Amino acid sequence: MSDPRIAQYLVLTGVSPESHLTPLTPDASDRRYVRVTPLAGPPFVLALYPGALDWDAMPFADAHALFAEMGIPVPRVLGHEDALGIVAQEDLGDVTLQAWLREAADAERDRRYAEAVDLIVAMQVHGRELATSNRLPYRLAFDVEKLMFELRFFAEHFLEGWRGIVLGADDRAALEAAFLALASRLAAEPRVICHRDYHCRNLMVHTDRLRVIDYQDARMGPDTYDLASLLRDSYVTLPDPLVDAMLARFLAATGRGPADQALFRERFDIMAVQRNLKALGTFGFQASRRNNPNYVGDMPRTLAYLRVTLATYPCVEDLRRALAPHLPELA
Repeated sequence: MSDPRIAQYLVLTGVSPESHLTPLTPDASDRRYVRVTPLAGPPFVLALYPGALDWDAMPFADAHALFAEMGIPVPRVLGHEDALGIVAQEDLGDVTLQAWLREAADAERDRRYAEAVDLIVAMQVHGRELATSNRLPYRLAFDVEKLMFELRFFAEHFLEGWRGIVLGADDRAALEAAFLALASRLAAEPRVICHRDYHCRNLMVHTDRLRVIDYQDARMGPDTYDLASLLRDSYVTLPDPLVDAMLARFLAATGRGPADQALFRERFDIMAVQRNLKALGTFGFQASRRNNPNYVGDMPRTLAYLRVTLATYPCVEDLRRALAPHLPELA
């Protein structure tokens, strides 16, 4: 690795500079990850930030402390060197839930998704018990402003940036009105702690259990948010009976019964609309601004989710009409 900070960190922490270094697949953030395999002892992972950091002020540090206190299986933090911009973490291996699913039988898949849903329940239950304004995730929320930012990001980076669509004044006004209606509805829902990016690439299978990563943007939001991320995942298609079963599992675990299913299903689907639009905005940004084609193949699945949901619920008909002239996939 060419980054001299790694060698400095290894010397500072008494690890042999001759350790083997393996670059790990980067995500869509500005962090880089490197696996360090020492000459003696277990491997660990270094997260390299763009510059110096202040651990006590980092959202990651605050979220890590909260998730650990909630009993959510996040990787252990082994140390940090603020001046170098490096955080050392437990190595969870390379098997994401997405990778694990490729070889899993249906029964194994269903068991693993039940485990993932149970972790959402644990986050919400323990998150409510530990609520305090002293922790950053409780002071952040999917409010109208945040939701609108993500929806406008979609318009800018997917419609305009990736698809090259020229939006006229009337188009923008129709989209803005439809976005505001969607954001206002979601922001008005009761809030729980949300992981914020809870999908099959941020769940690792390690020692035959799920471990949760990439939780530093945790914030308050609807109880359907993480479920929509997991069950309407842009990276994997789940069969409808499994989605139905996992929603029923969540309702039972949170003390709700069959009478709640229809309303909850609508809330889940409407949340998934915003989540899918947000994902498309990220994919468009990566493809058009960063010349990163890795997410292009995930766009059709995400658009297919939108086509079905927007055609199902009258409450998002204005949004469907505003998008349909620009997205033939919604027809």
